[in-house]
Amino acid sequence: MDVLTGLFLYWLHIFCTGVFADVWKVTVESEMQALVSSCVVLPCSFKYPVQEQPSDRIRAIWHMKDNGNDIIFHKDSTRVKDSFKGRTKLIGSLGALNCSLEIYKVKNHDNGPYCFRVELETSKKDNYSFVENCVSIKMIEQASKPELQAEQSVQEGEPAVFTCSVWHTCPSHQPTLTWNHTGKVIMSYKNIGHGNWETQSVLTFTPKKEDDHSAVACKVKHYGNVKGEMTATHRIFVKEQATLSHILIPTISGLGAALLVGVLCFLIVMRFKKRIADLESRNDNGMRSRLSRLSRRFRSGDSSSVPGGREQRRGQGHQFDRKFYVKANNICTVSGNKPFSKARMPSPKSVAKSYSDSNYDDDYINTADLHMKLYENDTF
Repeated sequence: MDVLTGLFLYWLHIFCTGVFADVWKVTVESEMQALVSSCVVLPCSFKYPVQEQPSDRIRAIWHMKDNGNDIIFHKDSTRVKDSFKGRTKLIGSLGALNCSLEIYKVKNHDNGPYCFRVELETSKKDNYSFVENCVSIKMIEQASKPELQAEQSVQEGEPAVFTCSVWHTCPSHQPTLTWNHTGKVIMSYKNIGHGNWETQSVLTFTPKKEDDHSAVACKVKHYGNVKGEMTATHRIFVKEQATLSHILIPTISGLGAALLVGVLCFLIVMRFKKRIADLESRNDNGMRSRLSRLSRRFRSGDSSSVPGGREQRRGQGHQFDRKFYVKANNICTVSGNKPFSKARMPSPKSVAKSYSDSNYDDDYINTADLHMKLYENDTF
């Protein structure tokens, strides 16, 4: 085979593949999920090359991929495998090019893969098996819990909305969703694509005070004898409506607390001021008492307790020397620092002095005691 022949065959293969691919075509999901003992719908659509035919002139066949004779669906039920008899049903309109298949009472071994074959009752008896596009099924033993959406905190007296939803692959037998609470319920069903469907239940009710801390539950039940009934639970907290008491009580409590704090602060300040006044009074009385004692001691000649008393008295003693001259029984008064001449005085022992003497003067001072006191407190 030369190069030109090889290129020709290659392009011919590409051309034929493209032409037939556009004419004979099927669209399916390569893998599906199915709940054991429930049902599953295999979505399917197809195209064929000839003029459109009515449904009664189109024959649809589903068979195992490994063996075209292992038929799981046929219009003639006698040709269906015993394990699938009464469990398969074509739910699409063949005239509308819908070849979707439903399998009931799904069993653990219904894994597939399954392929679609179309036969047209034309003069040429056209038919085509789409063995390159088949469907496998993944088995699920137990259903999953539904999804419950709601606000955790709701207001008393205002409508609250709770939404419960579940995914499934059995649109011909929708799951049943039930609530443990009374209220208005709205059901909806939606195709979310790829062979999956959603069943949704919306519950609306007005919470009461008694519903506080209660649990709102949504339970799902699938078609067939599915193991267990899964329940989703949501606990709610009800906020009470604001009333006059709800406003007055916090306000009064706040004012009372503020008043109590103010009184405590006032008492603390007054006590602090009284304490300061007591300390000032004590200090004042103590200082006065001390000054009084010092004054009495100074007047009495006790200079040892007066700060600087002895030194001060010594200085005063020198000034005293300049003003007074003390003798045993007589005193001569001088002024300033002028020199003076001291006259001879008779001895007291030789001349007796009488108090009745006319020369006796009140200015006379017996200086014996004075002389002794001065010498007790000062040093000349």
